[in-house]
Amino acid sequence: MAQAHPQTQTHTAEDRLPVRRQSGALVPVLAFAGIVVAVMQTLLVPVVKDLPELLDTSPGNATWVLTSTLLSGAVATPIMGRLGDLYGKRRMLIASLAVMVAGALVSAFTSELLTMIVGRTLQGFAMGVIPLGIGLMRDLLPRERLGSAMALMSSSIGVGGGLALPLAALVAQHADWHTLFYGSAAMGAVSIPLILLTVPESPTRAGGGFDALGALGLSLGLVLFLLPITKGADWGWASGTTLGLFAASLMVLLLWGVFELRSKAPLVDLRTTARREVLLTNIASIMVGVSFYVVSLVLPQLLQLPVTTGYGLGQSLVVTGLCMAPLGLVMMFTAPVYARLSARYGPRSTLVTGLLIIAIGYGAGLGLMSAAWQTVVVSVVLGTGIGLAYSSLPALIVGAVDPSETGAANGLNTLMRSIGTSLSSAVIGMVLASTANQVNGVAVPTLHGFRISFLIATAAVALGLLLALFLPRRRPSGQGTLASSATRPADADSPVPATATATTGS
Repeated sequence: MAQAHPQTQTHTAEDRLPVRRQSGALVPVLAFAGIVVAVMQTLLVPVVKDLPELLDTSPGNATWVLTSTLLSGAVATPIMGRLGDLYGKRRMLIASLAVMVAGALVSAFTSELLTMIVGRTLQGFAMGVIPLGIGLMRDLLPRERLGSAMALMSSSIGVGGGLALPLAALVAQHADWHTLFYGSAAMGAVSIPLILLTVPESPTRAGGGFDALGALGLSLGLVLFLLPITKGADWGWASGTTLGLFAASLMVLLLWGVFELRSKAPLVDLRTTARREVLLTNIASIMVGVSFYVVSLVLPQLLQLPVTTGYGLGQSLVVTGLCMAPLGLVMMFTAPVYARLSARYGPRSTLVTGLLIIAIGYGAGLGLMSAAWQTVVVSVVLGTGIGLAYSSLPALIVGAVDPSETGAANGLNTLMRSIGTSLSSAVIGMVLASTANQVNGVAVPTLHGFRISFLIATAAVALGLLLALFLPRRRPSGQGTLASSATRPADADSPVPATATATTGS
């Protein structure tokens, strides 16, 4: 196997001092920052169908409000991760949140489409918070706290989404919709001083400089890939525009890969990424992202469709949010459970367990669609499985890469999850549209379409499970530090090491 580029760490006076500023607030503060990101993503869900009217534009143009956030988040996540490895993870974490707050304020003061798109684009930069937070935890926390802390950080995206949906629905029903952005900006503004007060900067640094050309190439390739995924239903999946963008994306990403392999300080070390434990974990992450988003697309529609359809449950937007809230809440409570399971059996086994529970949840969901309480049961089961799976992913990545690569590696893993949700949105949207009934000129999703969607999610989970089974399986070790990933392969089934205090490569 080709060896990764050697990495070096710079050592300052801060490196030689104990991390005395660390406190018990570090984990909840970083988790709160992750919840802020989830709220940013979820806050427009209650008003999606009303956006064309609110922005005085066409439905096709209104979708750019959502697409712009997805694209900027996909671009920012690996870039901010690499910048964090180079110049400080806390510094880049605060920068990401500051840009998000600015974007939320831009959106709060406008009802113009273009200005709203600018604001939502800036908000997408917050997606780098999750991998940066995980990287800080890896660098700063003792081994015994690291497992549950990373699990909580990784699951915060689901926790925040589950909590934000009913609250955003309540705000949208009883206040001006711009209040959603004021609330998001306020949460971000609160999180920044909390981080400054409770989270020390990590002393771990990667060697080399920032690969600007690599960042440009990856950004272009991701935009060319994700754009037709999100807009393919509007443009036509077989249209020249859609197929042309996919072909251009493939060409750009291939050229980018060749450039990265030749670079002395690449944005993404593809040799590290190609290792079995990293590659399989990233592909499995796409499948977990698919499974998470399917339930988020299907159950709200099932709950809100009128009873006159014969299968709709006729619930209000607020009740729908409350029925979906357990999906996120259960993910939060799985963090300590994950820590215990992982300590005993390893993150690989926990990932397999989570995927099995997700498969059970979707299987049960095929028959539990006739009452609101049944959707709550499905949400609880799926939340448990997704929480365990999400918690396992950063542990597997962190255990397989050098400390100086943590930010970039987890940024890429977070990107894989985002790609999974994008694929899920495109595929399930196409399925529901193709199976819909026309009622008074309006396309109404059918129960058949919902069940096909659940079967697709089950197939994605099965593929993720197959990939997880091929991860290296070794008994948990008692080692407390991580040697250089270029010299010692990580144990996929060993608990994640804590702070790497030795110079990389020693």
